[in-house]
Amino acid sequence: MQRSGRTIGCGEVRQELLNKRIKLAGWVNRRRDHGGLIFIDMRDRSGIMQLVFNPDFNKAVHELAHQLRSEDVIEVEGTVVNRSPETVNRELATGAFELQVDKLVILNKAKNLPFTLEEAENVDEELRLKYRYIDLRRDAMQHKFALRNKVTFAMREFLIKRGFYEMETPILTKNTPEGAREFLVPCRTHTGTFYALPQSPQLYKQILMASGFESYFQIARCFRDEDLRADRQPEFTQLDLEMSFINEQDIQDIIEGLIAHVWRTAFNVELQLPFERMPYDVAFGTYGSDKPDVRFDLPIHDISSVFADTELKFLRTTLDKGGKVGALAVHDHEFSRSELDAMVGRAQKLGAKGLLWLRFKDGKPDSPVANFLSPNFLDELKKSIPQASASTTLFIVAGPYDEAWTILGRLRLLLAGDLNLIDPNVHRFLWVTDFPLFEYDKESKAYAAVHHPFTSPQEGWEKLDPKDMKARAYDIVLNGIELGGGSIRIHDAAMQDKVFDLLGLDKATAQKKFGFLLEALQLGFPPHGGLAIGIDRLIMLMTKSASIRDVIAFPKTARGYDPMMAAPTTVDEAQLREYGLKFAPIKKEA
Repeated sequence: MQRSGRTIGCGEVRQELLNKRIKLAGWVNRRRDHGGLIFIDMRDRSGIMQLVFNPDFNKAVHELAHQLRSEDVIEVEGTVVNRSPETVNRELATGAFELQVDKLVILNKAKNLPFTLEEAENVDEELRLKYRYIDLRRDAMQHKFALRNKVTFAMREFLIKRGFYEMETPILTKNTPEGAREFLVPCRTHTGTFYALPQSPQLYKQILMASGFESYFQIARCFRDEDLRADRQPEFTQLDLEMSFINEQDIQDIIEGLIAHVWRTAFNVELQLPFERMPYDVAFGTYGSDKPDVRFDLPIHDISSVFADTELKFLRTTLDKGGKVGALAVHDHEFSRSELDAMVGRAQKLGAKGLLWLRFKDGKPDSPVANFLSPNFLDELKKSIPQASASTTLFIVAGPYDEAWTILGRLRLLLAGDLNLIDPNVHRFLWVTDFPLFEYDKESKAYAAVHHPFTSPQEGWEKLDPKDMKARAYDIVLNGIELGGGSIRIHDAAMQDKVFDLLGLDKATAQKKFGFLLEALQLGFPPHGGLAIGIDRLIMLMTKSASIRDVIAFPKTARGYDPMMAAPTTVDEAQLREYGLKFAPIKKEA
């Protein structure tokens, strides 16, 4: 048969094509042999169309159809007709029609698949990734990537209409001490030197602001040589943007408008603006996290004062050392004793050294430490937790503030799952603001930048101890997952020098690593700021996927391995010599 290409997609057949000839191409999704008639569900990206092969239409084509099996690639031509009323499939857009096929070409015969599309969800992930091209044929995966395409188009549409330029920045760049470990790329033409793959376009987009472009964005590929997890890959995609002559509110307004546009485009849903804003100190103090899930109400309570005169040795020691006693209070839910005891082990798996539970019976404390508590403990507790009652159960962690509250934050999420407190259909956006500028590293005994060393401090920072300095930084959070973060950048050379000094970065090192930026700061650098949003994480949340691997076309496994390409691979010595390299044994730490 002379082929001239398909005339329409399988899922696009509608009433206006009734009794007309069309040509389709795609995959055999399902085959059913009903005696003299053969029915094929044919699939392409647009959907499914039922084909019917009848020996009365064309006997040779009917005989050929007997050879068809799942995932064969075929091209067909025929006439669109109505299905009989009793066979209409109302779940399909094309379910009222079928194609009477009189021409068939088998374009590619498929061998037996390593797994069927129907069983892919229950197949080992590494096998699915080895045959990713089969996994991606599934309807669920096709919908995820259709949504991803719609989202990135909507982002571009929104930003370009608001005067942003889409610009590319280099993939081969300079190794800089910005935080995460970078991938290094040896350079053959300059033996002994290396490029780095960018963690983000951070420095380049600041330079673009020095270049006078004022509003920039790109859908950027980024790379980090870090341990992996469900929402982290060695390479990922982010929406990166930067603006000149703005403040925090300007950036946040743009991002809120962009996300609202994405939700309107993808879901036909209007988000309520503006998003909630919460200072970092409030977020951590209330929820034990800098990215709290605010879809449910289960705050952390500081009950240190309740135990101010306690004789319990471990609590007394903690309080004397300046630590805190925090608690999660679950009201009107009865836990069994076995559930309470099990919570101790579960909390330890979250990193807790211990967990104390406490409930009430007949208004009196019931707990492993009940003998150390006064009979009127409930009245004392109400001073810290006014909602406390005889039906309240406490889960208590004591320790240094940061450590104890972090454990309670993790325990809060665990309890929310146990108690079904989270509505999976709700999207709660949150801005977390006023982050610390620095964090102290006990091992190196030095300060490190919480965001990055180019983040501008808040006004009055020079008069404060580094631990008390706040950054002009902000993160956007969705349902307890950080979508992205940004800050107002330093545009003054003297301020940048002071920040580098506080980070212990001497002038020679700063010049070697960031000399180009330091010079630009003295050659007319505008005030500027920006933000980056993780597109993979956003799509993961929008599609309710369990991992970002489900929304990246060709991801790595949790071990950073690509089963389909069998990468990374070894390199022979001859190729290494071209780069002036050779392998040396890695010394294991004692």
